Parts: sequence; structure tokens; C-alpha cells
Amino acid sequence: MLARLVLKRSGRQEGESPFWISYSDLMSALMILFLVVMAVTLIAVTKNVTAEEEQRIQREKDIHELMSTVIEISREFPDVKVSESTFRIDLGEAVRFESGRYDISPAGARFLRGYVPALLRAQATDIGQRWIRRIVVEGFTDQDDSYLYNLELSLNRSRSVVCALFAKRGGDEVPISEAQKVQIRDLFMVAGSSFNSIQATKEQSRRAELKVEFWALSDKPVAAPQIEGKDFGQCRP
Repeated sequence: MLARLVLKRSGRQEGESPFWISYSDLMSALMILFLVVMAVTLIAVTKNVTAEEEQRIQREKDIHELMSTVIEISREFPDVKVSESTFRIDLGEAVRFESGRYDISPAGARFLRGYVPALLRAQATDIGQRWIRRIVVEGFTDQDDSYLYNLELSLNRSRSVVCALFAKRGGDEVPISEAQKVQIRDLFMVAGSSFNSIQATKEQSRRAELKVEFWALSDKPVAAPQIEGKDFGQCRP
């Protein structure tokens, strides 16, 4: 008589193991957590970029307003040419130099003592104090003679511009105030470019320009050092 062999099946299928269900839930939770972290990071980065962009736009707006003020001030001086794109101020025919010389004519010195204080008023505004870093007085020459000779000559020409501001003025001129002298001392810097930027003619090349420089967003404006009890002095010929 043959015996019957009976195989019993397990009551729970292997695919229904609680271990695999828990592992799947864990992976889903980790994926959700990852997506949440990425979303929060993306929002933070977007907000930061937006804030920087707003600061950049505001800076450009303020600089445009400042240069518009400079242009408006310069309308009273017909020979002055202001470039809003390069922030340069060509002082015009009043500040042209004879070949090989760096002295400024009495009429040119008088013009400078009238124009520069008007320019300083733009720097004294809240926007000007926030963004204007310095004003560079830059001298230029024609191509006659050597590079180094003209470099020294161009530096002397830019120095003469500043010296004219502190020179003794005529009786009918409005004197530059002590506060304006301090502004000039703290704000102005002289530079020379030899014949690196010539114009159409030699006469036009022998000139002086002002260039307004602004603080960048990444810069931290530094206050000028307090200098007490020191005379401004006099320029030597």
C-alpha cells in the first residue's frame, strides 16, 4: 500500500515580508526628505540672488542719478564734456597746455575754481557720499618726445589742476571753503597717462580730465583719515 506524501505550503508568501515593506517605506521617506532639502536650498539661493540683483540695480540707478547731476552742473560751463558711460569729464579748452609746459593760464585756474566746487556739491549728497570713491585728475600729452618725459609732464599737468584750486584767487571770486579744501584733499588723486590717449590734434591731446570712480558692491567704503592741525601748504613751481 503506497503512502501519500503531503507538502504543506506556508501561510505567508515571501513577498509579504514586513522587512521589505519597511525598507521600501524608508527609501520613500529619504527621497521625500531629499526633495524637501533641495527645495529649501533652491529657495534660499533664489532669494540671495534676487537680493544681490536688487542691490546691483539700485547701485546703477544711483550712479546714473549722480552722473545726471554732474551733466546738469556742467551745462553752466559750455566747454566741459561729460561722458556718462566712462564717467570722464573733459575740462575743455580752458585747461589746455602749451607744448612741453604744465602751467595753467589765469583764465583756466579761474574756471577750475568755479567748476570744481560745483562738482563737489554732487559728492556731498547722500548718494554721492555712498558711492563716489574718488575723483582722479589725469593729465595727458601729445606724442612729441619720449614716453618717460611725457609721463612726468602729464603728472605735472594733473598736479597743476589741484594746485590751481588752492592758489590765491582774485578779489571777485568766491573763495573755496575750508570744508571744500578738505573734500579735495580727501577725494582727489593725481595721475598721468603720457601720450597713451591721444586726441585728433596735438592741441586737444595736451589736456586734463577728471574721472569719477565709484565703490563696487563688494567694497567696504573707508572713511578718510582725520588729519588735524596740518596746513594744506603751497605748490612749488
